[in-house]
Formats: sequence, C-alpha cells, structure tokens
Amino acid sequence: MRRPHLRQRTVRLRLALLYGLLFLACGAVLLGFTYALVRGTSNAGNVTAHPTALGQAPALQAVASGQQAKDLNLLLFWSAVALAVMAIASVGLGWAVAGRILRRLQAVTAAARTISASNLHERLAFEGPDDELKELGDTFDGLLGRLETSFQAQRQFVANASHELRTPLTLSRALLQVALADPDLSLESLRATCEEVLEAQVEQEDLLEALLTLSHSQAGLEEREPLDLAVLAGEVLLVHQTEMQERGLEVRANLAPAPTAGDPRLVERLISNLVDNALRHNREHGRIEVETEIRADGAALLVTNTGRVVASDDVVRLVEPFRRGSSERIGGGDGHGLGLSIVRAIADVHGAIVHIEAQPEGGLGVSVVFPVRQRQEEQPGDAG
Repeated sequence: MRRPHLRQRTVRLRLALLYGLLFLACGAVLLGFTYALVRGTSNAGNVTAHPTALGQAPALQAVASGQQAKDLNLLLFWSAVALAVMAIASVGLGWAVAGRILRRLQAVTAAARTISASNLHERLAFEGPDDELKELGDTFDGLLGRLETSFQAQRQFVANASHELRTPLTLSRALLQVALADPDLSLESLRATCEEVLEAQVEQEDLLEALLTLSHSQAGLEEREPLDLAVLAGEVLLVHQTEMQERGLEVRANLAPAPTAGDPRLVERLISNLVDNALRHNREHGRIEVETEIRADGAALLVTNTGRVVASDDVVRLVEPFRRGSSERIGGGDGHGLGLSIVRAIADVHGAIVHIEAQPEGGLGVSVVFPVRQRQEEQPGDAG
C-alpha cells in the first residue's frame, strides 16, 4: 500500500539531487573560472624590481610566488567549502521546491485513485498561474466531466431501455391474465388474445434488434469493405416500395455513384433507418427524396421528407436514444426512438458526419457524408 508514496518520495528525491548536482556543476565551473581569472591577474601584477635591488630580485620573486600560491590555495579551499555547503543547501531547497511542484501531481493521483461513478462530479479546480500543471488539472477535470456525462447518459439509456422492454412484457402478461380469468373464454377470444400477445412480442423483438444494432455499431469496425451508397440506397428503396405505395408517397431518387468503405450491413441499416424514419413521420401523400453523390468532402447520402414542422430545439434531441420529434421520452406511437441514434452511432464508427436540418415547410433533411474510398487500383509499382 506504500508503493505509490515511495514512488512520490523517489521522484522528489531525484529532483532534489538533480537540483543539487546542477548547482554543484555550475558552481564548479564558476569556481574554476574565478580561480583562473585571479591567478592570471596575480601573474600580470608582478612588478619588475628596482635597479638598486637587482641583487635581491630572485629572493623577492620567490617570496611573492610563494605568497601568491598560498593565497590561491586558500581561495580555492574556502571556495570549495562554500560550494559544498551551498550544494547541500541547494539539495534542501530542491527538496522543498520539488515537494511544492509535486503537490498538485499528488492531488491528481489521489483523485484518480479515489474516483468512482458516485463522485464524478468532483473537480480539482487548480488555481494559480496558467502553467503545465494547471493545464494538467484542467485536462483531468475535463475528463471527469466527460465521464460524468457519459455515465449519466448510460444510466438514462438503461432506464429508458428497461421501461421500453417492460412495456410489451407487461402488456402480454395482462392479456394472458385477462384471458385466463374469463370463465367463458372461447376459442375465438383465445386466438385474438394470442395474436395480441404475438404483436407485443414482435415489438419487443424489434426493440432488442435495435439495441443490439446500436451496441454493435458503437463497438467499432473490425474491417472495412468497398461499398457504394447508391447501390445500398437502391436496395433499401426497393424493400420499402410496397409501403410507400400504400401510403401514396412520392419517391424521388437521384442515386449517383458514391463509393466509400465500411461495413455494408451497418451502412445498409443506416440508410434503412433514415428511409424508415422518413416513412413513419411523413404525411399522407407526402414526398421522400433520396440522393447519393460525390462531394469535395466525401461520399454523401441525403434523405429528405415532408411531414410536420419540427422545432429547431428538437432537432438536436433527435439523435438521443428513445427520443422522438418532441423533447419528452418516447411513450407511444410508432417506433422506439432509436432510429436516428443508430444512424449517428453507425456514422461515428465510419468517420462520417451527420447533419440534420428541419425543413421550413415541415419534415427533416438528413445528410450523411462518408470519407471517399481511396483508389485501390493505384499500385506502388505504377509510378514511373
């Protein structure tokens, strides 16, 4: 349990010794420079003896040289003693400074050690100059904020999914209990009850399939395959053709080649969800437009439909799980409120950009831009 504490002490000791060694090295260089300067000055200061004392010059020169060497040795000794004392003092000062610097790092370490789903709201909130340590603290606080948002969204998603899964189960159980409690239950009534139970189970299966698709799309791609948005969009429109005709919807398809790369099944599900959303939330004898094209920024898919007027504030919420065209959670009507959530998840895992815009006359316009597939026919040996 003391290992993290010992590591902190080791880093602090290393920093203190590093400060001391740097001071000692700089002091030794300064001492050597000063010693050389004083020695050179002393040699240059030797004065030629007076002519009347020429006979005593060698003796005077020897005395001066001895005194000079003694002074230089004394200077060198006491300078070395002072340097050693200051080096030891610098280690102590380095220990104090390192402790002050590492105090914020210890706060980050302690927060990371005690973090859990229950205290993600806490923040370090470092004060002081805008330096690297404050930037580290702000980055850690930003990470906690993103984790808190993610956990809250996960809790809300689990609660909504549980509610949606419980609804058909409760309905099925209620239908069966009413049927069993009827003493005059006929074969026709039993058949009708079974059909209602089957409808509830189909709704539950659709919800489970949507949840599995959402989970799978958020897990990432194992590999990417070449695909064409125009081909997949044409197949999806063919599947929904009967339903469109029954509702009297006008379909305008302009499917130009739009090659990209990804998981064909997930991309097909993305297109199917957009078309299905345009069907469910359209008006009678309305219009659906599906286009694919190559733009400068990528391969684009555009699905536009008529329908009721959607407020601009509601457009942002449409990609949230279990949300429909209004801010309240889905509780009835067609669909489960997962269609556009799945679209966004699939787009994110493919590196695509989703843009949703409310049409002034009613309905939505959704565009998804995928990265353009690189030319695979270009080989390294083709150059030259």
